[in-house]
Amino acid sequence: MDSKNYQDELAHIRQMMERSSRFISLSGLSGVVAGIVALLGSVYVYFIFQREGVDYFDGERNIYTPALAQELFFVALVILGLAISSGYIFTARKSKKKNLKVWDSITKRLLINFVIPLLAGGFFCLALWYHHYFPLIAPSMLIFYGLALVNAEKYTLSDVRYLGICEVVLGIIALFWLGWGLIFWAVGFGLLHIFYGILMYRKYD
Repeated sequence: MDSKNYQDELAHIRQMMERSSRFISLSGLSGVVAGIVALLGSVYVYFIFQREGVDYFDGERNIYTPALAQELFFVALVILGLAISSGYIFTARKSKKKNLKVWDSITKRLLINFVIPLLAGGFFCLALWYHHYFPLIAPSMLIFYGLALVNAEKYTLSDVRYLGICEVVLGIIALFWLGWGLIFWAVGFGLLHIFYGILMYRKYD
């Protein structure tokens, strides 16, 4: 009985230490929803290509006009907004369920470490768009997003680091397949998010 109580105390102390140093309310469902939104956005973009007479899967390297690139840029912003909103909703719900605060010093550190690489990547992609280097935008988004995840991992679940590494690797590969950004974008922001979201949901939720 004493041994069991001792182990329970250790488990409780370990849980308290984890709560005080890491944001553990990140919901796996938010990753799944973000992935689904990204996939739906990719399908929508494919129909935009069809509307513009672009045969995306004809085996040719796809180069886009400035007007088309601008439309794709705004579609990406909408998808990002929907993904962030769903992430907040599911995370807030999980925090309430576990009686944890959504916003505290750990959350602040997490967001700072996540946002800095993400903002740098955002401005870098804007510069690429401004100079009409459109094929480089999708790989750059994947790389900087992955770096943001890796940078923020020390303040949240360790699985986030592996998702970030996968995003970076995928982005680097996409640099050698320019013009196929939609496919890599759908895999990175869609399928990888769904896979890791399900994994984190089964493991933590």
